[in-house]
Amino acid sequence: MIAGMTIADEVDARVRGFEPDRFRAPWWLHGGHVQTVGGKLLRRDVDVALERERIDTPDGDFLDLDIARADTGADPAPVAVVLHGLEGSARKPYMLLAYRALTSAGITAVGMNFRGCSGEPNRARRLYHSGETGDLRTVLAHVATRFPGSPVGAIGFSIGGNVLLKYLGEEGDDARSTMHAAVAISVPFDLAAGADNIERGPMGKVYTHYFMRSLRQKAVIARARLQGLCDVDAAIRARTLRDFDDALTAPVHGFADASDYYRRCGSCAFLHAIRVPTLLIQAEDDPFQRARDIPWGAIRSNPWLITAISRTGGHVGFIGGTPWRPLFRAEDEAARFVAHALKAAGAS
Repeated sequence: MIAGMTIADEVDARVRGFEPDRFRAPWWLHGGHVQTVGGKLLRRDVDVALERERIDTPDGDFLDLDIARADTGADPAPVAVVLHGLEGSARKPYMLLAYRALTSAGITAVGMNFRGCSGEPNRARRLYHSGETGDLRTVLAHVATRFPGSPVGAIGFSIGGNVLLKYLGEEGDDARSTMHAAVAISVPFDLAAGADNIERGPMGKVYTHYFMRSLRQKAVIARARLQGLCDVDAAIRARTLRDFDDALTAPVHGFADASDYYRRCGSCAFLHAIRVPTLLIQAEDDPFQRARDIPWGAIRSNPWLITAISRTGGHVGFIGGTPWRPLFRAEDEAARFVAHALKAAGAS
């Protein structure tokens, strides 16, 4: 804490002048499922120049980064690490849109591919999961070396947001030595509720099939190196996220079962300890994390958490504009907040 300041004063000093723009769905794309599916279908690849960079991990594996450099005269230029969602990659359309918004604001974007998500299987006898913060620490340490003196922010989508919030909570006050601002978008704060919600109703079958097809393929690819750590065949047969996490994610990464994994890795248990200005972009009609699953008490009791929680927006939806010119509000709002906070950090 800055000497002589209360917590409220310090938060205000870091984000003074920022007003969250709460999303309102347009008439032509209203409702949680419609926004969720629309977000998937309407986002397209955008032209962003990327540099692929590979870094080593302490356990002998690797992480691939995709870097979009800002054309700015600032020295040192601010940097934002961007984390993707479940079975995504650092080159998904929502990531590219985030890079475009960040670089337009003069911020270099560093897209972090989770292990096995960059197009090449990882080497270690493990994969990635929703609570893996060690790899984010590795990336942040690399960014500090690669871009010395640069103010650093971060944006996380879905489980990438869960990882980011968990990291910030684990680090508490110490997080401010590595990061000055954060944004978490469509976070499954309660992982158990998210795993259950994703299976509900007719659309649940669509969502589950989409994720499980990719996860089962990952299990097939990793079969040889994971033998003896888990029941790979059971993971390949799994038809739900919970079954997959019971069979593979939990035993491979040191959890008793899926319930233990969800309990220990859900970011809802870490929100109270966050001490970095963090914007939460969330929709109450998110099919994966409904309004009743949002940890309202923990959010309201922590002044470091700034809310942009809207009635609608779906899961990584937040599509506005018109049918012939859709606007992607989450990426733009995230970049606006990071730029505002990093400018204040650079001036302090």
